[in-house]
Amino acid sequence: MESEQRERRRRKEKKMMSLPLQDDDEENDIDEAKMLLIGENGIDNESLSPAHLRDGAPELQEYNIRSIESTVVIRQLTSQGLSFQLWPAASTFVTLLDNYRRDPSSSPLTATLSSLTKSSPLNILELGSGTGAVGIAAAVTLSANVTVTDLPHVLDNLNFNAEANAEVVARFGGEVHVEPLRWGEADDVEVLGRNVDLILASDVVYHDHLYEPLLETLRLMMAAMQLEGKKLIFLMAHLRRWKKESVFFKKARKLFHVEVIHSDVVQQGSRIGVVVYRFATKQPNQNGRLVSC
Repeated sequence: MESEQRERRRRKEKKMMSLPLQDDDEENDIDEAKMLLIGENGIDNESLSPAHLRDGAPELQEYNIRSIESTVVIRQLTSQGLSFQLWPAASTFVTLLDNYRRDPSSSPLTATLSSLTKSSPLNILELGSGTGAVGIAAAVTLSANVTVTDLPHVLDNLNFNAEANAEVVARFGGEVHVEPLRWGEADDVEVLGRNVDLILASDVVYHDHLYEPLLETLRLMMAAMQLEGKKLIFLMAHLRRWKKESVFFKKARKLFHVEVIHSDVVQQGSRIGVVVYRFATKQPNQNGRLVSC
């Protein structure tokens, strides 16, 4: 019975992930959670060992981080909303971090990470952390000091996951801190925007009313980092779902140099895959125009 239920769920997820990109007037007819389902976007599924429990109960996702021969365990609370679930872009990011530690010479993250001012440890801020999977994986694989952030109501689960993985994070020289951060709020950024080397996020561009608050947070972070003589570097893993998302990228390119550093291989039955973007501060040239740094 349990295997049959898993197979039905797998077929349902595959069907939903193979849907074409939606026009704005179509998207309201589709449950957005179904468009964020995990597992059909070039993810290394062998590194995931899902432990599905009964509907409405916590679900534990185990990431086998091969580079450290250890496991990161993430609790999902799917009944509580999107912020309490794992999505494809997060899993892609975890795999990239794992592969970077195993072999930096072949990683799309190497150019970015090697360009950062060497601090010990690297200070990373994650936006819209949700379950914290990416931030926790970054702390482990990069031996980094990571601050995972989200809205206040998400923090209990974030704290749970940070504490559940505290031993493995500490064993590899990392730290994970949990803090609230409301996008677009200058006070929140003022508290957290100091001493940051790198910003991460995954699957954060899907609600159009959040485009401007996210961009404002990046603007505020950019200003805070410039005061410390640093340039903002933002790595964002993203799975495109709506055509209107181009609006976000159009606005972002006015402020940042935006480039693709990784694209998942699109799996059979899917039309799209996870893409990882690198956003970097533009610098004014002699004529006062912004140019890529």
